[in-house]
Amino acid sequence: MTASVEQNARQGDWLECTAERFGLICSKKFPEEKTRYMADPDMSSQSGGHDVELFVETPDYDLICTICQGVLRCPVRAACHHIFCKKCILQWLKRCRQQTCPCCRKPVNQSLIFVMFKLSKVIGRLKIKCKNKIRGCPHTLALSEQYCHSMSCLFELIPCPYQGCRAQLLRRDLDAHARHCEHWSQPCHMGCGTVLSHRTQAKHNCYRQLRHEYEARQKNHRAIAAALQRKMRRMQSTMADMKRQIGLICESLEVMDELEEVEEEDLGETSGSFSSSTSSS
Repeated sequence: MTASVEQNARQGDWLECTAERFGLICSKKFPEEKTRYMADPDMSSQSGGHDVELFVETPDYDLICTICQGVLRCPVRAACHHIFCKKCILQWLKRCRQQTCPCCRKPVNQSLIFVMFKLSKVIGRLKIKCKNKIRGCPHTLALSEQYCHSMSCLFELIPCPYQGCRAQLLRRDLDAHARHCEHWSQPCHMGCGTVLSHRTQAKHNCYRQLRHEYEARQKNHRAIAAALQRKMRRMQSTMADMKRQIGLICESLEVMDELEEVEEEDLGETSGSFSSSTSSS
């Protein structure tokens, strides 16, 4: 065992010191299972650990995942006290027919797998080389700062941000590329709102562009106003027709009322004469 492992064991944190011993057991006792796992393209392509070559100094063997042989990423401890990358052990349990530990073959319950936050912090403080070192980045940084550095690394390979351009280039070369990219476009810096390209930038005139837009809007507004006036005239004509129809209906109703009154008077006279003749007889 290494000096760091012995020191941790003396402090009672023996759970974090067993990876080296269990890694040896896994490689010696179950070589066929490990070989089959690493030979599986689906499993090996989904390795959960960090690449060992990424680190400035070779990490202690007790920080190596015995499944993927990478530096532990989100280390977890099973009930049998073996330590793995969280992704690796979950993939192992998913692929294997039996839910057993790849080191000791003891049953593994996923609900009894615990994340080792202390060990994760220790690994996060390890120094790594920038992943873009092959492209010239000289920086070294803590593993936990890798994501933030990649967002600003001048040697990061990124796609051209302009729609339609498929170029891949270093972040430091973006400005130079933008000066020649045929897909370059951006709003006018004077604030007129026009989206310019290299072809239209030299001919662009904010006053002329704004006047053209103003005239186009005026024309559009006049067309809308004319359409509203036509619609209003049609509504007025419809309302006039409705008024005429209502007037005719009212006249018809008045005539009908007069006819009914006449009929009632005639009926009253007829009934009166009939009653007088009856009384005389």
